[in-house]
Amino acid sequence: MTTVARVVLDSPLPQLDRLFDYRVPDGLEDDCAPGVRVKVPLRTGARMSDAYVVELVELVDQGDYPGELSDVETVVSPVPVLAPEIWTLARAVADRAAGVASDVLRLAVPTRQVRAEKAWLARDTAWSPPSVDAPPVTGYAEGVLEAVVADHGRAAVAAVPHPVALGAADAPVWVPGWAATLAQAAAHTVAAEQSAVIAVPDFRDVTDLERALLAVLPAERVVRFDAKQTNGQRAKALLQARTHAVVAIGNRTAMYAPATELGLIAMWDDGDASFIEPRAPYVHTRDVALVRAAQSGAALLFLSHARSTDVQRLVELHWLQDVTPYRVKTPKVIPTVQQTGAEGYAAQARIPSSAWRAAREASQHGAVLVQVASPGFGTGLVCAECGERAHCRICGGPLGSPHRGATPQCRFCGALAVGFRCPTCGNGTVKPVGQGAQRTADELGRAFPGTRIVVADGSRPLDEVPDRPSVVVATRGAEPSVPGGYACVLLLDGERMLAREGLRVQEDVLRFWTNAAAKGAPGAEAYLVGIGGKLATALALWRLDGPAHDELVDRRELHFPPAVRVATLTGTDEAVTAAVEALEGLTAGPVLGPVPVEDDALPGTVRAIVRFPYAHGAEVAATLKAEVIRRSSTRRVLPGGNRRRAAPALRVRLDDAEPFREV
Repeated sequence: MTTVARVVLDSPLPQLDRLFDYRVPDGLEDDCAPGVRVKVPLRTGARMSDAYVVELVELVDQGDYPGELSDVETVVSPVPVLAPEIWTLARAVADRAAGVASDVLRLAVPTRQVRAEKAWLARDTAWSPPSVDAPPVTGYAEGVLEAVVADHGRAAVAAVPHPVALGAADAPVWVPGWAATLAQAAAHTVAAEQSAVIAVPDFRDVTDLERALLAVLPAERVVRFDAKQTNGQRAKALLQARTHAVVAIGNRTAMYAPATELGLIAMWDDGDASFIEPRAPYVHTRDVALVRAAQSGAALLFLSHARSTDVQRLVELHWLQDVTPYRVKTPKVIPTVQQTGAEGYAAQARIPSSAWRAAREASQHGAVLVQVASPGFGTGLVCAECGERAHCRICGGPLGSPHRGATPQCRFCGALAVGFRCPTCGNGTVKPVGQGAQRTADELGRAFPGTRIVVADGSRPLDEVPDRPSVVVATRGAEPSVPGGYACVLLLDGERMLAREGLRVQEDVLRFWTNAAAKGAPGAEAYLVGIGGKLATALALWRLDGPAHDELVDRRELHFPPAVRVATLTGTDEAVTAAVEALEGLTAGPVLGPVPVEDDALPGTVRAIVRFPYAHGAEVAATLKAEVIRRSSTRRVLPGGNRRRAAPALRVRLDDAEPFREV
């Protein structure tokens, strides 16, 4: 009897993206199990590769195997770190994206941590976490979301648009409405001894969700996966999630958390750009959630205030159930340009008088949120003499100023522009244009004497500010929470936010506005400054599915995502042209390109964008991966004796958001 280990190599090479068979020698049979790390020889055995055991196969006679088997060199650790369902997920995600499974496994499995493995092996296997009594999911019609979770249904859920108090009445824990809903839904899942996986965009959301979960669940039932963790903490969390029914929370990597029995998959604000994976195979977390839900049969929830067009498409296909809050107070959004009366052109001011009065009154008894578009003192610097835009002498990027009187600094490379001279007129002084968070805070400090002014942006992150008289100036997406909610919200710089050119600008801006407005107390006023039309009307009425539907209609006419899927092909003109020809009959709409793009590693690089129906996704991905493998197998070694290979002649990225994010 011969035991054969089928392993996946830890290699990014597409030609090695398959399972390899190795014989398990007698001395390793006890430790070699599915999911463990091993080392195996490549080719003649002169080189070793890290690998994971995927499965074991028993052969009655090795002679029945067509070929000579090499032996597994060693078992690195007897701890199974690769759960079977995570391997199945990684394989499906890689195939969907024409990528390599080992690239997905790098996101799912942290590097080995000996201390965490020893602690896991020494654990008390008889111990079990406390049982859970699930509270009802509040804010929705009775039993609606509980039924979705219990029946393993799928739903697009409009989030409760104000903070909610959880826990004991004498010591309430204030959390965003969406966090309360997900915590209560997760509690129902854990009460049935099933695990839940919840992904949120950034660290502020992780903190809010963790606070909500700890208000309804024992701490032993909550496991955190996020970018702030060390590899040791991630390894400990991975092993803990494999042991008992828990709620795994975090950012993109949380969607790959193992689960003893998965009952719920959920995402908050899936349209956030933070869910776009910047590493190969560049799969959006939403797509990972969809694949995992299909494989596991778990319930699937997408929560948001302003729905993404991707989720709207699934709702209109009736693949997702549409669930909305029941009898909750929505923010009182007031578009200033739609106000009538004596204000006239004053309504077009950066902060109209009506918004000033509301903010001044609210700041006497609570916190006021002012959302702005940009951090720093100004949005840019210009020559004080001729008005020419000031640029960095090193990289050509725009210069900015973090605060009044600071040395100008490049927004791209960070270099200080000491001794700046205008290349047009030779003048050495600059002045700010536009108003960033710091300049807005300075002006509000003079307008609100004696009021505490707080600035929150990327360089000064805040999770929460106390519920007391203050004015909080925050950049979009960096707004801290206030227990009980803000007394008033001002949404500034809307025209500048919408002035960007890109396919998802309207979606993004609507998310920024609604997420900020929902931080207000129930029924609090939110002033939308400088924006009118259908977008302002939808926000004022809090009917946020309309803009997503209209956007999707336009995308269908133009054959743009998410109405269709896209593949970005980058490489030499010959390789890109051959790949496009290989997709003949599978595309939807004309191919965009090829067009030249700058690439220092591969001169003469071109890019083409191919659009195709969802029904052809598997065939397109397989065809493109075959082209990538064919090109990768013939890459030449560069001269010079360092064995470095030339850049690949063809690179493929499916569902690439970059060409459509800024056009």
